[in-house]
Amino acid sequence: MPTYTRRTLLGASIMAAGTGALTACTGSGGNSEPRANSGVGAPGHTGGAHSAGGFVPKGPKGYVNPSDPEVLAAEKKRGDGPLRRFRLTATETSLDLGGRSVRTWTYGDALPGKEVRITAGDVLDLTLANHLRESTTLHSHGVRMRCDMDGVPGLTQYSVKPGADFTYRFAVTHPGTYWLHSHSGMQLDRGLYAPLIVEDPKEPLSYDKEWVVVLDDWLDGVAGSTPDAVLAQLQDGKGRPMDMGEGTGRDGSRHDMSDGARGSDPGRPTGPSRVLRDSHSRMLHSMGGNVDYPHYLVNGRLPQAPTVFRARPGDRIRLRIINAGGDTAFRVALGGHEMTVTHTDGYPVRHTKTDALLLGMAERYDVLITAKDGVFPLVALAEGKNARALAVLRTGSGEIPGPAAHPNQLNGRVVPARRLVPHESVAFSRRDPDREMRIKLTGGMKDFDWGFDHEPYSIQKRVPIREGERIRLTLINATDMWHPIHLHGHTFALTGIDSAGARKDTALVLPHRKLVFDFHADNPGLWMLHCHNQYHSESGMMTILGYRK
Repeated sequence: MPTYTRRTLLGASIMAAGTGALTACTGSGGNSEPRANSGVGAPGHTGGAHSAGGFVPKGPKGYVNPSDPEVLAAEKKRGDGPLRRFRLTATETSLDLGGRSVRTWTYGDALPGKEVRITAGDVLDLTLANHLRESTTLHSHGVRMRCDMDGVPGLTQYSVKPGADFTYRFAVTHPGTYWLHSHSGMQLDRGLYAPLIVEDPKEPLSYDKEWVVVLDDWLDGVAGSTPDAVLAQLQDGKGRPMDMGEGTGRDGSRHDMSDGARGSDPGRPTGPSRVLRDSHSRMLHSMGGNVDYPHYLVNGRLPQAPTVFRARPGDRIRLRIINAGGDTAFRVALGGHEMTVTHTDGYPVRHTKTDALLLGMAERYDVLITAKDGVFPLVALAEGKNARALAVLRTGSGEIPGPAAHPNQLNGRVVPARRLVPHESVAFSRRDPDREMRIKLTGGMKDFDWGFDHEPYSIQKRVPIREGERIRLTLINATDMWHPIHLHGHTFALTGIDSAGARKDTALVLPHRKLVFDFHADNPGLWMLHCHNQYHSESGMMTILGYRK
């Protein structure tokens, strides 16, 4: 069992909200029906997405909808543990990134938002209070949950309107490193994200301290830039609009464009050009990305004023590393230290030593290190972008490393996810799939027309699957770019020649390569499959896996 205390954690847990602030919630278990507070949903719709006669997304008939009995039955199987209540407030605020002040959107005036920490078996009761001027939602990334708590606007819920609250309640059965973020439009590429840490009540690892490390690429509020404006620069009028369904905005929310919630056009080009040019990453076999960010952050801080984590020589430290970026893969190393990989995307792997890690957007890795004596740079190199983010481990005397720090470990071993072996407790059995599916990743920079099988996202389309199937999905990347692909509501096993590999929910597909994974269709509902490059997903690289009735 670990010997750290809560005082040793870099990010303090959010204090549980008082019951008076959550009067819209009833019961204490994970199987009671959540209810939205005032202001959520269509006019006259007081029960949000989850009451009888509630929200059903527009689409073909014959599929399990987000609050159907099949969804409730799957949630009931997850159990009914202790209720843990939290509250996040989405708000516009000014941030000091370490000598640079920006105006942006965050959860509770902090970047990252303060972590939510629970224990596997708990029921998470998380109220999102929307103090923004436009609608929003919240997605618990990587968590296998009930479908109507997934936070996809226009698909699993109505957007939470300005001034309204919405309470997400679901059982969390598996420990791991996860994170929370907006799933509305380009909001994630502002500051609407926070760590979600699910502790293991039978933790097998032994360590003294824990360091939660959140990586990000940053442009919001810098010289007039916004993510929406940068998306408009990339599309340059060429991108095809996605079919989000009648009466919906680009983020899938209903009636938001007519009530003044958005104010001025969020996609109006402002600020300098942020289009990345003349970039190449050897590790990614392509450009580093599409966006030339002015800043890269670790835990909300610039390299010129890095966050410092203090420990003692000899301490065994668990690092939970989360890539919250919108368009950047990071190569991460801790100067003078070897890392032992213990988990990826929340699931344990056979312990593997490495010098550095490569994290695509939304990926997470847990590693253990034994701290040496001195001051050491934790560097997150922005792949293909000639820039970096920086934090510092201090266990003794010495100068803080400068912004250009480049430890030798960055050029050492990098263990890719496909070479990690799952721990036997989470490994898939060796068996043939019940069905095989193929999806092609298509599009390019010229027209910025990213999609699946040459089609942009449409809320009316479904890729049909059936409950109980073991499915082998082959993703064929026919583009010149790399893509981090994320599957909601499930984990998958990367598939080798003769075995099922590490369990993940997000994985990189390199250009003109393929990614093959198996997953069990054991969580009924409507689930997104999408690229976690925000600029690609908002341009159409999303689709829906739908369970047939």
